[in-house]
Amino acid sequence: MNPPKVRDEDYIQFLLATPKVCSALEAARVQPKAEEAPAHDAFTRLLHRLEPDTLTLWREAAPQVERQGGVLVVDDSTLDKPYAEKMDLVQRHWSGKHHAVVEGINLITLLWTDGDRSVPMDYRVYDKAGDALTKNDHFQHLLAAAYARGFQPECVVFDSWYSGLENLKRIRTLGWTWLTRLKANRQVNPDRSGLRPVAQVVTDAHGTVVHLKGYGLIRLFLIVASNGDREYWATNDLRMTSLTRVRFADFSWTIENYHRGIKQYCGVERAQVRAARAQRNHIGLALRAFLRLEQHCYQ
Repeated sequence: MNPPKVRDEDYIQFLLATPKVCSALEAARVQPKAEEAPAHDAFTRLLHRLEPDTLTLWREAAPQVERQGGVLVVDDSTLDKPYAEKMDLVQRHWSGKHHAVVEGINLITLLWTDGDRSVPMDYRVYDKAGDALTKNDHFQHLLAAAYARGFQPECVVFDSWYSGLENLKRIRTLGWTWLTRLKANRQVNPDRSGLRPVAQVVTDAHGTVVHLKGYGLIRLFLIVASNGDREYWATNDLRMTSLTRVRFADFSWTIENYHRGIKQYCGVERAQVRAARAQRNHIGLALRAFLRLEQHCYQ
C-alpha cells in the first residue's frame, strides 16, 4: 500500500499560509515544488481519511497549559456557512457577529488561559441530529474531560447560556469555582422574604450573597455599563471580591480573541467540503493551526 502523499501537518501549514481560499485546488496549486506537488485529490482524501478526534488537539495543547491554576473558559461560536445548501452539520444558530439566526456550524470550545496565553484544549461540534447531545451535554463532557486530566483551575467562566442548574451543580461536584452571567429574570431570594428576579435585588459591583432558586447561596454582582446596560454576574465563591471578579471576567474575553483568530487566520469557516467527517477534520486541523500561532506569539 502506497503511503499518503499529504499528511495533517501539510494541511496545517497550508491553513497558516493561505490568506483566504481554503480549497483542495488552492492547496495543490501553492505547493513549493510544482513538479512534485500532490494533486488536489490528495488533500480531499486527507480530510476524508483522518479519524475525527479531539485527543490530537489535547496532546499538542498539553505542554502549553498548567493544570494547577489558570482559568477555564467555555463558549460556542457559529461558523458562517451562508451558501451551504447540502453541507452536513450546517444548522440554524444564533450568531453574535450578525446578531441574528444564521446558517452555520456550531463549535463549542474549552479554552485555558492565564491572561497571557489562550490555549484551546478541547472542543465539540454541535450535531444534535447525529449524536442526540445538547449544548449543555457538551458543556458537561468538556469539563468532565478536563477534570479527568487533572485540572484544578482558579475558576470556570461561561456565558448565561450555560448557567442552568444542572451545569452549576455539576461544577460544584467537581469542587471548582464558577463565574457566569445570569439573566435578569433569574429567581433568587435575597433576604428570606421570597423569590424575586435578580433585576429587583438591591446590590452593586461589590456583590451581595443571595439564595439562587434550586441551587443554594451565591454571590451576585451588578455591573452597570456606561450606556446604561445592566449585567448580573454570579459565583459560588461567597468571598469573591469585585477585583477578583473583574480579573476572571477579563480572562473570559480571551475566548473572543480566539474565535476571531481561528476565523481570520486559520480558515476554520472556509472548508469547501460537504461531508461531516471532512468538516470535522478541517475544524480540528484549523484549531491545531491556531495552537501553533499562539505558541509562536507567546514565545
